[in-house]
Amino acid sequence: MRFTAAAVIIAAAWGGLYGSAQAQATAQATAPATAPATATAPSVAVVSIGSAPQRITQVEGITEYRLANGLRVLLAPDASKPTTTVNITYLVGSRHENYGETGMAHLLEHMVFKGTPARGNIMQELGKRGMNFNGTTFYDRTNYFETFPANEDNLTWALEMEADRMVNSLIARKDLDTEFSVVRNEMESGENNPAQSLWQRMASTAFDWHNYGKSTIGARTDVENVKIENLQVFYRHYYQPDNAVLLVAGKFDATTTLAQIQRIYGAIPKPTRALSVTYTQDPVQDGPREVTVSRVGDTPLAGVLYHTAAGSHPDAAAISALSEILAGTPNGRLHKSLVQGKKAVSISPWNFELAETGYVIFMSELSKDQKLTDVRKVMLDSLENIQKTPITDIELRRAKASLLSEIDKTLNDPEKLAVQLSESMANGDWRLFFLSRDRIEALTLQDVQRVAQNYFKESNRTYGQFVPTKTPDRITPPAAVNVAKLVENYQGRAALNEGENFDTTPANIEKRTLRSSLTGGMKLALIPKKTRGETVSGTLNLRLGDEKTLFGQAITSSLVTDLLLRGTTQMKRADIAAKLDELKTQLSIAGGGQNVTVRFDTLRKNLPQILDLVRDALRNPAFPAAELDMVVKENLAQIDNQRNEPQGLGSQAIAQAMDVYRKGDVRATLSFDDMTARLKAVKLEEIKRFHAQFYGAEHAEFALVGDFDAKAVQTQLQTLFGNWKSKARYERLSSLPRNAKPGETTLQAPDKANAFYLAALPVALKDDMPDYVPLVLANTVLGGGVKSRLFDRLRQKDGISYGAGSGLSVSAFEAVGMLKLYAIYAPNNLDKLKTGVREELAQWVQDGVTEEELKDAKKSLQEDRKISRAQDASLAAGLASQLNTGRTMAFTQQVDAAIEKASLAEVNAALRKYIDPAKFLHVYAGDYAGASKKAAEKQ
Repeated sequence: MRFTAAAVIIAAAWGGLYGSAQAQATAQATAPATAPATATAPSVAVVSIGSAPQRITQVEGITEYRLANGLRVLLAPDASKPTTTVNITYLVGSRHENYGETGMAHLLEHMVFKGTPARGNIMQELGKRGMNFNGTTFYDRTNYFETFPANEDNLTWALEMEADRMVNSLIARKDLDTEFSVVRNEMESGENNPAQSLWQRMASTAFDWHNYGKSTIGARTDVENVKIENLQVFYRHYYQPDNAVLLVAGKFDATTTLAQIQRIYGAIPKPTRALSVTYTQDPVQDGPREVTVSRVGDTPLAGVLYHTAAGSHPDAAAISALSEILAGTPNGRLHKSLVQGKKAVSISPWNFELAETGYVIFMSELSKDQKLTDVRKVMLDSLENIQKTPITDIELRRAKASLLSEIDKTLNDPEKLAVQLSESMANGDWRLFFLSRDRIEALTLQDVQRVAQNYFKESNRTYGQFVPTKTPDRITPPAAVNVAKLVENYQGRAALNEGENFDTTPANIEKRTLRSSLTGGMKLALIPKKTRGETVSGTLNLRLGDEKTLFGQAITSSLVTDLLLRGTTQMKRADIAAKLDELKTQLSIAGGGQNVTVRFDTLRKNLPQILDLVRDALRNPAFPAAELDMVVKENLAQIDNQRNEPQGLGSQAIAQAMDVYRKGDVRATLSFDDMTARLKAVKLEEIKRFHAQFYGAEHAEFALVGDFDAKAVQTQLQTLFGNWKSKARYERLSSLPRNAKPGETTLQAPDKANAFYLAALPVALKDDMPDYVPLVLANTVLGGGVKSRLFDRLRQKDGISYGAGSGLSVSAFEAVGMLKLYAIYAPNNLDKLKTGVREELAQWVQDGVTEEELKDAKKSLQEDRKISRAQDASLAAGLASQLNTGRTMAFTQQVDAAIEKASLAEVNAALRKYIDPAKFLHVYAGDYAGASKKAAEKQ
């Protein structure tokens, strides 16, 4: 509702801390325990209970309280989730920054992870505890959240940590010296993204004075030259309880938690300073504007921006609906005229609902042979002439279904709800989330037609250059919204039913799992249980063909999966999309080669219809010629985009260097040119022939977790798939061993501000071998978690990388594995990167892992595994994988036990047995020629 998916990705890229316990890495560092505090508030260890929290309101299971110091507290208990999320939102973002201080809110977001006098580096502490966490900054707010397995110790630590860094963060000069270059690396990573670059330029062109026209990441010169004193003042002014909203969601005891919050946060005094209200507003735009961004690349983009109303205004609901109606896929008007009309590859809406006047962008992606002039004409005609082709009832109903489906999914996910409520808080009040839903439900054709005609007009457009006009046709600006009065008596509706308190230990999961097989051969693993909102998640894997029959079919097999949801003999693509929205279901089908994977998240009442739909998509695809043409163009555009992207170039180089299969083998790596040639040559008859020959369910696995009737599901699955057999023989393709390819490869990526590093070393290891767990733990120390050596060296110490780490992958069938290292960095820091990686690898192998590192790695790894088992979708995928390997949760329990028992000697022995730093293949992709030229010019 706040953004489309594309815009969420872009916003996160500009404002996120990039900290996730599963995927990102930080490092072990010495805590600055003796550094002086810069905040004036007392330590949160001082307890001053004061008056009891005041209960403000309750809406749909969420209760708001207010402490005497002004802190707003939201409690959203959900006993069915085995995890707890703590989210704190500060009502400060880039909108509040002054001249010369752009990027300060985002830079401060990074700095508060550096520690307080009472605790060391907070990012490392979060990683040590295996918590999923992040910090993000946007126009109107900054938020931080942690998700962890529910227990009192974790919750108390998280609450105390957030209270401590609220007023006691060090914000020290020595930390700023390294962190500003990390932020600069984040800037450069964003500048590599064509859509992100175009968005930034369009926003700065559309706004004359308002800070919404400035990127949240800030100006490079501001970030590099910011005074530590200014940053400290900014911190002390805004990071206070009266400017914060604390939310606890998931599994916890509300009474105990509220008492804890009062004990911890009640000790912080209410500040005496007054918060000023921002008042800068742009005048009504008085003519069309235009901007052009010229950079190296292969993917043309066209965008149109219109100023809209604030997120709290009633018009915002209509803008959300119009975004779906005009640019949704596959039912949007622009999708039909541009994508289906073969003028563009894709179209997406980016709807920014903000505290003050917002805006919406419609963005089109083109292939190299499509014309921007054609797209411009179609986009402007479609957007600014809606009075000639009014919105229809079916268009509005489909848009509502899509938006409301997404809201329902958010309500069923405590972590997602916590983050989404941050956006509503930034707009004035958390209850706006529910009020917006109600407004969407109440939308009429008259509403959306009026809003479209008011905002989507030439004088309010930013597409290109400014053009004077004699007869300005300006919008009618909406009146300011009194949010407090708006939500004063809002009650909402009944809270969702809670699920059961499900024990996620391997033993209990195995006890609750029902395993069986259909008469045709499909294997089943079912876990029926009560869930919040009666949700259910499923995974279905199909296994196809053998080495001989699949030879030369890599591209064909992938295209078949791409087309399965684009039309069946019973339903067209648009009908399928509309049906999924109506059933509030997320469904995907992906794969290639031997494997096809179906994943879905739905509701108990809709499960039978979804299973019928999956059966129709798998067994009765229509393979429309027009859709094949679109899929081919989309794939070609993606390939063209990767040809000049450092990450795409590096990944392709590693894959080809490590390839051991003959050309044509379905397991072989295809070059960009080979993929392009094969895509252009594919025929519809090949697609149909592949499906008819290979698809069947006798070698399939199906896992379902959530709220459902197991007996009814088994009966339905037998009817849908029991007799479905493939015409082609299936035999699993084994993975062949790979030899090390030591050396270095440097690839040029012109005009790219960010560079990408990737290294690989084959390891002859299988996941049931004695050395597997010890090597996994050793990798966790190197770069497999947020507390790791690579991340500490390249980000915390050297300050040259926004993200760095390592990953170990192995097979359950053959002793064929791979250790990979990665990092992003500026091209001019190539020598520093090489030195850092070389020294860390040498020390890792030579000196080994320490006892403290091993202890932290064990805890982090076990917490990750617990969180994975707590997510129904992840659990379903894992059960399906077990059906394929012939394992049960007993194997999971054995791995857990092996992690706990692993000794330091075993870990270091495995490390030295498998890892030789001299045998890595290192690939560096970036604009090194450009960096050398700039360095020479400075001299």
